[in-house]
Amino acid sequence: MSRLLSSALSLRRDPRILKLPPYLSFLCILVGVVWLFLLPLNNYSRRTYISENALLPGQVHTYFGGSEHHVLRAYRHEVDEIVGQDNYQINDKLEEILTGVGLKVGRQNYTYHSAGDEYSGQNLYAILQAPRGDATEAIVLVAAWKNVEEQLNRNGVSLALTLVRYFKRWSLWSKDIILVIPPDSKTGTQAWVDAYHDAHNPELVAPLPLKSGALQGAIAIDYPQDRHFKAIHIIYDGPNGQLPNLDLINSIVNIAGGQMGMTTSIQKMKQHTNNYPDRLQTMLRGMLNQGLGYAAGAHSSFIPYHVDAVTLQPYGEGFQDEMAMGRLVEGSFRSLNNLLEHLHQSFFFYLLMQTDRFVSIGTYLPSAMLLAANFTIMAISLWVKSGQSATQGSGKSKSKGKGKKGAASAASTTIQNEGRDLFLPLAIVAACHALSVVPLYTFNRLPASMLAPAFAIFSAISAAIPLVISSLINVFYKPTTQHFQLTKSFSLLVLGMCLSTLATLNFSLAFLIGLLATPLSFVRPVKSAAVRWSLAGLLNVVAPPTVVYTAAHIWGISIADLLREASFGWNVWGMYTPVLIWCLWWPAWMVGVINVFGAASA
Repeated sequence: MSRLLSSALSLRRDPRILKLPPYLSFLCILVGVVWLFLLPLNNYSRRTYISENALLPGQVHTYFGGSEHHVLRAYRHEVDEIVGQDNYQINDKLEEILTGVGLKVGRQNYTYHSAGDEYSGQNLYAILQAPRGDATEAIVLVAAWKNVEEQLNRNGVSLALTLVRYFKRWSLWSKDIILVIPPDSKTGTQAWVDAYHDAHNPELVAPLPLKSGALQGAIAIDYPQDRHFKAIHIIYDGPNGQLPNLDLINSIVNIAGGQMGMTTSIQKMKQHTNNYPDRLQTMLRGMLNQGLGYAAGAHSSFIPYHVDAVTLQPYGEGFQDEMAMGRLVEGSFRSLNNLLEHLHQSFFFYLLMQTDRFVSIGTYLPSAMLLAANFTIMAISLWVKSGQSATQGSGKSKSKGKGKKGAASAASTTIQNEGRDLFLPLAIVAACHALSVVPLYTFNRLPASMLAPAFAIFSAISAAIPLVISSLINVFYKPTTQHFQLTKSFSLLVLGMCLSTLATLNFSLAFLIGLLATPLSFVRPVKSAAVRWSLAGLLNVVAPPTVVYTAAHIWGISIADLLREASFGWNVWGMYTPVLIWCLWWPAWMVGVINVFGAASA
């Protein structure tokens, strides 16, 4: 046992061990990426199922139809008459309709400011009190006047008014039903949900004059087209990568497909053939939406408050009409009405491959964790290297009485412990992270007209900052190889810890940042000026400003529009993606380039 222990201790001092971390790091990256591409296979994904038995989706007969079609046409005519009027005039007419049905109606004014623009309006909502309830729970039906694409939600509002009038005639409801008609899908719903949970800013958002009980679920109708539709697109992405309980999506898919004979789709995959490429594309689209953290519709504002919500969006040309859409909403509300508590038994963390196939967090999480582990492995390796110095054995004293073996060991390299100077590495890493406050504040406060030139100036300064910092370090403080090792070690350690924590909350964002930051694990100070500038150029290709410009080009929008939307997400929805980009990824990138340029004095 003692011999085994001594051999293990000697192995720890073997310099060859320090050569393994880069290979282990690369292996973690490779396995993590390959793992992700294995997920769409049948062996790694599984079929969806209903965990909450109380939902009983599709087990009741829906009666919406017949004479309700005439009511829908009448309401559509009423909506057409107020198209083009201002928000307050529209709400006057809608309030008159809802009051005539016998509902309690409330209004709420709000104002938001973002990128120099003002977003103001007035929400209208009505509460249908449950005949068999005690106002402790409620379900929400949302029909925004305009959807996220600024299209008039003509059929959506008309259908919502018809459904509420239809629901008023039934005595089976055990939960209140709240109809919310915001002027748009981005700000109005957010103001209403914030005020409902008393989390609003009183100076910008007015309180709600009427309230019901705890919200159990919400369904938003996005139905701008006038013709009959072919299928239903289910939009479920929430802000910051949050998702509704999978049981809600499964219930709607079950009702639409099993009871109504409707086709359903997700992530705009309207032609899904259930093969590997389609599954992979659906998963990657979902990861991109989740990683961006942008709200996808009127339903998104509910999800941060643990209110499961989705948006139903008809599309295509087919034989399904408004009555079929109404029956789908009715069946979904009947299932939510059965709940005795919040949806909790199914998954909140998942990746959908198609409407009936998913991957749970236990299966996909190792992919992002391996990318985060690669940074931690390199950080620990650099920490160990920084505390050791290699010396060549002299040979004569060690070779006495040992013959040839002693002579061979004398010529070998030995490792000696060395003290660490932590001040300069910690100062560099702290300064880079402190500078990250500048882009975070600037791009979330500037008016829209100044965003594009400000970002261009920032991109140029961002490319120059590492060279300037490296030059200042060389002038005022003569750095050693150990300083650069420790600087990179601290930076990678912060990156690895933050990404491994983020992976449990927003897997997709952690994976995307981890993948784009992988070159930082392998760049190091070099003596050759040509190689040094080549490495700096490589890092600038994957720099955050470059990636932002590339994303704007791929999506076909201007950089000003992209930054304005990001600012809107930060100021209105509380989107934290800018924090991860500017306060985690960008400082790590700067430290990597500083290390590359610091080779001259290493």
